[in-house]
Amino acid sequence: MTTVAGIAQKNTGEVPFDAPAPLLDAIARGDFGDTADPVLGTQAVNFLTNLDTTGGNSGSPVLNARGELIGLNFDSNWEAVSASWWFDPRYKRAIHVDMRYMRWLMEKVYPAPHLLREMGL
Repeated sequence: MTTVAGIAQKNTGEVPFDAPAPLLDAIARGDFGDTADPVLGTQAVNFLTNLDTTGGNSGSPVLNARGELIGLNFDSNWEAVSASWWFDPRYKRAIHVDMRYMRWLMEKVYPAPHLLREMGL
C-alpha cells in the first residue's frame, strides 16, 4: 500500500514526479477526514492484490467481500504477464487506486461535490 507521503517524498517538480501544487498543499495540511486509513493514520493512495487481471482491465472495479467498491485496477507487474495464459497467485500482482483517495481528491483537493452527490457519498 502506498500513501500520500510517497507523493510528497518523490516530488521533484519534473516529469514524471511533478505533483500538482494543490495536491502537495492538501497533503501538507493533512486534512484527510474519514478517508484516512485507520491503521496507517494517513491517506492511502494505492494497494496491491493478486487479482487475475490482464491488459485492458484498467479501470475495472475492485470489490470487497460485501460487494463494495474499494478500488479501480490500473496496472500489473511485468513478471506476471503470463497470467494472460496461466494464473499463478505467487507472482501475480495488480495495482489499484484506493477509492478513499479518489473520494479525498473529490472532497478536499479538486472539489467535485456534484460527483460525490451523484455517487451517494
